Amino acid sequence: MVLDIEIKDISSSCPECNGKTIIIQEKGEIVCSQCGLVISERFLDISHSGKRAFTKQEKEQREGTGSPISILLPDMGLSTIMDKANIKSPDLKRAAKWNSRLTWDKRNMLIATTELKRISSNLNLPDHVKKAAIRLYIQAFKKKLLRGRSINGMVAACLYFACRERKVPRTLQEILDESSIDAKNVRRCYRTIMRELNLKVPSTEPISLIPKYIAELKLDIEVEKSTIETLNSFTSRFSTSGKDPKGLCAGALYLICKKKDKRISQKDIAQIVGVTEVTLRSRYKELTNKLNIKI
Repeated sequence: MVLDIEIKDISSSCPECNGKTIIIQEKGEIVCSQCGLVISERFLDISHSGKRAFTKQEKEQREGTGSPISILLPDMGLSTIMDKANIKSPDLKRAAKWNSRLTWDKRNMLIATTELKRISSNLNLPDHVKKAAIRLYIQAFKKKLLRGRSINGMVAACLYFACRERKVPRTLQEILDESSIDAKNVRRCYRTIMRELNLKVPSTEPISLIPKYIAELKLDIEVEKSTIETLNSFTSRFSTSGKDPKGLCAGALYLICKKKDKRISQKDIAQIVGVTEVTLRSRYKELTNKLNIKI
C-alpha cells in the first residue's frame, strides 16, 4: 500500500512540463505522456507477486524476461544487443557497431565454451561436470596460464580433470578422440593446471570403467560381476598407484573370459579398452600371481 501511494504522488504531474504521467507496468517506469521524461524507473512490480499460474497464458504473463543465468554462457546470459536497423543517428550507429565487437576476453570464453559443449555433448557428460570444467578454465584464464597454450588443449585438460574429480568414467583417450588437439598438448596443459592451481590428482577407479567395456564387448552380466569382484579383491590388498586403470581392466577382463571359457582374443579386448597387448598380458600375469588364481 505504501508503494501505491508513492506512485500516485510521483505520477500526478510531470516536473518539466506539468503534463500527465502514465505508468508502464511492463518496464517498471513512470513517464510523461507529453514530453516522454522518465520520472521513475525500476519500481517494484506487485501485480504479479503471490499469484499462481494455472494456464499457459497466465504463465507467459507471470514469467520473467530473458534467459536464465548460466556459467556455461560466455557472458553469463547478461549481454545486451543493440538493434542497428532502426537507428538513424550516425553516432548511435557507430556506438552500436563497437558494441557488437567482442573483446579478446569474451572471444576467448566464447571459443572455450563452444568447444567444451561440443565435447561434452559427444561424450554425454552431465551438466555438473561441464560447470566444474568451465570454472576451472576461468581460474586458469585469470591466472594467465593460456599464454603459449592452445584454448582447445586447456579445455580438454579441464574437462578431463572434472571427469576424474566427479568420478565420471571417461578416459583421456575418449576426450582426445573428440578433441581437435594432440595428446602431448593436452597433457602439458593438464600438468600446468595441476601445478599452478595446486590441485590434487583424483584417482580413477578401474571398476567404474568395467560396465562400459562389458557393453562394448557384448559380454554377459556374470562376466561383469566376476571382473568387478576380482578388481575389488586386488585394489583392496595391493596398491594401484602408477598403474593405468585401463590396463587393470583389460587384464581382469581377459582373466575372467579365460576362466569362463569365453572365446575372445587379447587383441579384441586391447582394442576396445585402448591399451596394448603387452600391457594386457603384464596385468593379467600380475593379477593371477598376486591373487593366486589358477586357470
